[in-house]
Amino acid sequence: MRFRRVTLSVLCILLMVCANLPAQSPLPDAKPVPHVQAVPQPYDQVSFERDGQEIACFHFGPGLNRPFVFPIIGPSGRTLTRMGHPGDPYGHSHHNSVWISLIDVNGVDFWSDHSPNQGRIVHDRVVKLEDGDDAASVETISHWIAHTGEVLLNERRVVRVEILPDKEWILTIDLQLEPASSDVRLKQQKQFGPIGVRVAKTISAQYGGGLLRNSEGVTGEKAMFRKRAKWVDYSGPVMPGVIEGLTLMDHPANPSYPSHFHVRQDGWMGALITEAGDVVLTRGKPLHLRYGLYVHRGMPPAARIEQRWEQFAKEPAAPR
Repeated sequence: MRFRRVTLSVLCILLMVCANLPAQSPLPDAKPVPHVQAVPQPYDQVSFERDGQEIACFHFGPGLNRPFVFPIIGPSGRTLTRMGHPGDPYGHSHHNSVWISLIDVNGVDFWSDHSPNQGRIVHDRVVKLEDGDDAASVETISHWIAHTGEVLLNERRVVRVEILPDKEWILTIDLQLEPASSDVRLKQQKQFGPIGVRVAKTISAQYGGGLLRNSEGVTGEKAMFRKRAKWVDYSGPVMPGVIEGLTLMDHPANPSYPSHFHVRQDGWMGALITEAGDVVLTRGKPLHLRYGLYVHRGMPPAARIEQRWEQFAKEPAAPR
């Protein structure tokens, strides 16, 4: 009887020890699931997902006039950008959330949707998709094709999403443009390109009461319009009692740095590279451009945005 009691006691102790041991995985060789993934979707899209939830989507279908990123999902789960101008959806149909284009490339307009000499940025292929715990990216090849059918520029683009604490994140666009044959001239103009951001209606100063500000400490369209800055921020309400925003960041490696920024109270901002004069591209010497979009909660102090920009500015431009 005593032996049985001892045996039962030992058995209980063994059961208690085993209960506290970690369960053995049925897939011991399984690789960790990345927190951030670039997931191909139907109809020529790549969805950027954080733990299975989409925070951005890159569109590059053959029927588009240019690739673009939409939506840009903020920490609250609402999109911080929109497609088109809220007051002029047809005339500004080219305002595609976050997009790359130029208005005068050898006289061809890649910016507008209704120009008689309109060109198109046509996707060729996806080169690479990468996932990771902190970031995911897609690399693509496209061609800038004139209305005559002539290929003017070959483009290599890397669109990357990097997650930050508190559901904030950064979108980075690295661009390489090279002439397909002869020299290409990006003609001086003080309006548009190469990057544009159309914010959500409620964030805009005109339609939603948001605020424009920049790295130089000034606010509002009148004080900021076509002025040089390292970054421009647009913050405003996205739902009752909730403010979020976007900071468009220029990179020191860009030839126009610090860029002139085109900003509007009606809800858009863009960085320019030809405000000061023509930019000529020659074969064998590609133009490299890098822009960042900081997706943030609230209306961060300028000092915190400046810290985020400094970190972005230290990162080398790509692709090379």
